Amino acid sequence: MVLIIGGAWQGKLEFAKREFHLKDSDIYTCSGAEIDFSKPCIDRLEVFTETRTDALSFFQAHRAEWEDAILICQDIFCGVVPVDGHARAWRQDTGRLCQYLASKATRVSRIFCGLEHRLK
Repeated sequence: MVLIIGGAWQGKLEFAKREFHLKDSDIYTCSGAEIDFSKPCIDRLEVFTETRTDALSFFQAHRAEWEDAILICQDIFCGVVPVDGHARAWRQDTGRLCQYLASKATRVSRIFCGLEHRLK
């Protein structure tokens, strides 16, 4: 599995398309509490974690379904801590999920200004 993280509008998806020769039809974009693991690339994991309180346990239980995937998540777990309790919980859940995914990944890349910084 490959994990790609980075801030908003930093070129994460464009990097994944270029690096892994992905077409638009290869990408599932999260829009709620479900994920279609039949696609090789899952984008916007942070949307999934916002709508699903058990995101980490969900990924742990479905590991076989995403072991070969390319997972993309916006970095929402750095910077100023939100005052709103829901936003703090979302940020913490996303950070915990990314920590777990990074520990299982064969490659972890942070994208900044379209450039890759390989972390693992």
